[in-house]
Parts: sequence; C-alpha cells; structure tokens
Amino acid sequence: MTQSSDPASPKLARFPLRLDQLDRQNRSSALTRKAFHPATGPATQTQLQGKSAGLGLDSAKVRQRMVQRLEEQGALHDAVRQALLQVERHRFVDTALAGQAYEDTSLPIGLSQTISKPSVVARMLSLLCEGAAARQSGHLGRVLEIGTGCGYQAALLCVLGRKVVSVERLLPLFEKARDNLAVWRIGSDLQLVHGDGRLGHGPKAPYQSIIAAAGGDALPPAWLDQLAEGGRLVAPVLDGRHGAQVLCVVDRGAEGLVTRYEEAVLFVPLRSGTE
Repeated sequence: MTQSSDPASPKLARFPLRLDQLDRQNRSSALTRKAFHPATGPATQTQLQGKSAGLGLDSAKVRQRMVQRLEEQGALHDAVRQALLQVERHRFVDTALAGQAYEDTSLPIGLSQTISKPSVVARMLSLLCEGAAARQSGHLGRVLEIGTGCGYQAALLCVLGRKVVSVERLLPLFEKARDNLAVWRIGSDLQLVHGDGRLGHGPKAPYQSIIAAAGGDALPPAWLDQLAEGGRLVAPVLDGRHGAQVLCVVDRGAEGLVTRYEEAVLFVPLRSGTE
C-alpha cells in the first residue's frame, strides 16, 4: 500500500501506535464505518446501533422486504404471507449465515441437509392452504411434516395449523430443531418426533395437511393412508417421464385420491430409518 500524494487526503498513521492512539482511532472509525443491511442497503454503524432505526435482522422491515420479493415472483396465500412476516428465519440458521437468511436461497444446516428457499417454502404452504379442508376451516388443521430440519417450516406451520407433528430421522437435526423451536412450543400444539419419516406418524392420524421436505421415487403408502378426507398432501416426488423432481399435490375426496403435478423442484433424497 502506498500513501496518497493528494495533500487533502489524511496522512497514514505511523506505527507502532500507542494504545491510547489505537483506542481513539477505533472509536472514531466505528462511527463512520459503513455496513450493509438487507433491509435498507448501506447504513452507518451509528444507525445500526440506534433503537429507532429498526435495521436489525429481527426487524419486521427485513421480513417485509423478503415477502415483497416473493410476491413479485408469484401469488402468496394471505395466511402464508402473514406467517412469513411473523417467523424470523435468521433464528433457524447458523450465525455465520444469518446475513443471508432473508435472501431467496437454500442454506446448509449440517449433515448434507439444507433449509429450503423461502420461495419454495411459500409455494408449498400456499398449495396446502388451497386444499378443501383448509379452505373450509380457514387453517391447516392437524399437520404432519416430514423432515423437520432446522425447524423453520415447523414454526410457520404452527402459525398456519392447529396441531403440528413434525418427524425428523437425523438425531442431531432433531435436537437442533428442538432447541430452535423451544419458544414456538410454548403455547403451540407442536410435537417433534425422532423417527422414520417414510412411516409418517400413525398415532396422531388422520391429518388434514401433510408436507414433506424430502423426495423419493414415489409417495410412501403411509402418507396416503394417514391423509384425512378433504385433506391435501404436498411433497416432492420423482417424475418418471422427465427424470426430475416435481411438486406432487394429492387431495383425498369422497371418491378417493386425486393427484396432480406442479413445477420442478430439487430436494434432498427421502431415506428410510433413523440415524
């Protein structure tokens, strides 16, 4: 690094600095140093520290910006929109990744697993909310979630449903979700299960809503058996015609099951057993 020849530019400090000089320099630069915040863009450190600025990751403005971007991509069910505004996604990712929590991207949560993109979560939840039972009652009713992961979607389901049963096969993730969801389990009817998601959870069946965060070659029979009449299932599944995953929507009516396929997605593989 070379010193500027511009006479108006500040002179570089000579080293070594005394401790009192270093302290003054640090305190001075802290007031003017720029930081980037996803809610508003560049902001000074003084602004970030101001209580009235509302620029922290726990600020409603950050989630509002995320929801606005999602709405620009496609329609959101109003109940899903409200849930996304309420649940703080950054609390469910590692601290080092918190700055990316409100971007539309999947993030690693350990053990080769990820937290899904907000747009994918919003799309699947919106599809659930459009099921017959949900339209009639105004909520998702009793919900079965396959793949708790870090717990973010389970928290959203607590807002949208009346009772949530979430099954996770990987013990470290089950424990992580249990810690992340501790505040949501107070006042919410949420049950976390360490088990084989392919088996669903028979003791609390039937379910008005079933959602899965992992995809296999076909839907496990247990999920279909545990779907209530009027209920809807949304899960990724392999489309044999194209060899890619797509969103599968299954409705159980009085005449039986009706299945349709939506857009392509990419989820981790659905596996049996527990670890």
